[in-house]
Amino acid sequence: MISVVDLRSGMTFEKDGKLIKVLEASHHKPGKGNTVMRLKLRDMRSGSTTDTTMRPDEKVKKAHIDSKSVQFLYIQDDMAIFMDLETYEQYEIPVSVIEHELNYLLDNMEVKIQFYIDEVVGVSLPTTVELKVVETPPSIKGATVSGSGKPATMETGLVVNVPDFIEVGEVLEVNTQDGSYVKRAK
Repeated sequence: MISVVDLRSGMTFEKDGKLIKVLEASHHKPGKGNTVMRLKLRDMRSGSTTDTTMRPDEKVKKAHIDSKSVQFLYIQDDMAIFMDLETYEQYEIPVSVIEHELNYLLDNMEVKIQFYIDEVVGVSLPTTVELKVVETPPSIKGATVSGSGKPATMETGLVVNVPDFIEVGEVLEVNTQDGSYVKRAK
């Protein structure tokens, strides 16, 4: 058991038969009343997110999540298919559970899938990925990095705000946490 006050972003716990991942956690002291923990949580099985508050002294059961390196193969119907590179065993994850992660996945990309006991519950992405620009307005001559930027559609369909000098066909490094432009890939 773990106290709610000790929960941090990325941790997982069980409550009411649900497997829950903490997306954000903050300590809040209102003007009157007791201290509470404000939490943004995601149900790892259904993919739904909720904002809630809990008392800091409440206890929850910590869930141990294991991970395994796999290769993303393709999407068939409403399932994303992954393959273990050592055993060639295939795993299916509902697309609705990994909608955010699919914005960064390319065919044959190596990622880690997450397990709770024997159940596949999610995908863990690297901090940044390299994606190719497939559509963006023309670059502006003399544009600098500090300009306001423009939208660029990446090969996965993700739209990223990029500097004005970026052109179609360039490969960019994109942050998987917030979908922001990091830099041009080498």
